[in-house]
Amino acid sequence: MLGCRPVEKSHVEILPEPHECYSLLRWDTPAPPNAPGFFDRGTTREFGAALDAASQAVADGADIVDIGGVKAGPGDEVSPAAEIDRVAGLVAAVRERHPDVVISVDTWRAEVGEVVARAGADLLNDAWGGVDPRLAEVAARHRIGLVCSHAGGLPPRTRPHRPAYRDVVREVTAYVTNYAERAVVSGVSPSAILVDPTHDFGKNTWQSLELTRRLGELAGTGWPVLVAVADKDFIGETLALPVGQRAEGTIATLAICAWLGARVFRVHNVPAARQALAAVAEVRDAGT
Repeated sequence: MLGCRPVEKSHVEILPEPHECYSLLRWDTPAPPNAPGFFDRGTTREFGAALDAASQAVADGADIVDIGGVKAGPGDEVSPAAEIDRVAGLVAAVRERHPDVVISVDTWRAEVGEVVARAGADLLNDAWGGVDPRLAEVAARHRIGLVCSHAGGLPPRTRPHRPAYRDVVREVTAYVTNYAERAVVSGVSPSAILVDPTHDFGKNTWQSLELTRRLGELAGTGWPVLVAVADKDFIGETLALPVGQRAEGTIATLAICAWLGARVFRVHNVPAARQALAAVAEVRDAGT
């Protein structure tokens, strides 16, 4: 993730002030079949490449590095133990190399959250809408942050089939704000919560476009909004472009979301995103 100012490392106060641009980089680290586990500390080429990629993201201006070990889409089953093997050692290594960067871990599992919190994570990025209610309890116990998302009730790693909503924006807003409020009741600091409408998860292209067009309604709730739109399918279907050719569509969508009040942005191209967000901030603040 990227930010327009340094993020204070307090394990709770990890969010920027209102009206400041922020952005996110994600790095998945699926292990090869015979990969060493949690304490390997980069003795394999795969681990070293992941650690170097995280360092490059920080050098490019990312304020948050999001580490995930299970791809979002369907595929081979990944057990909690295997997920821990893939991510926990990397979290510890990134924390050691970059003590001031905010580390996010993309997981829906409380047992994974528990281990990565002890390894140095600051934020649990739950992209599947709270399917494991214990995850908020983990965030509260370790005094770290939580991303509260909406996936339309889908089980993790499944794709939607003809998703239907009376009003997708109202339903998504109601769900993520309720999730955030429940997290606060569980003990998570309100200042350490982000809400994510989760484009494409449990939504078709039209619904994701509608979420983008009306994102200001979600931002208007006062909860800081994270958007993860980089290379998403709704951009590709809109522009009839495959993954790898959606950079311009991604930047345009990021700019719209920033203008409408989003505060955190999952990106792949950190420098390009930072420039786009800086331009939006200058236009927004001109004359004030």
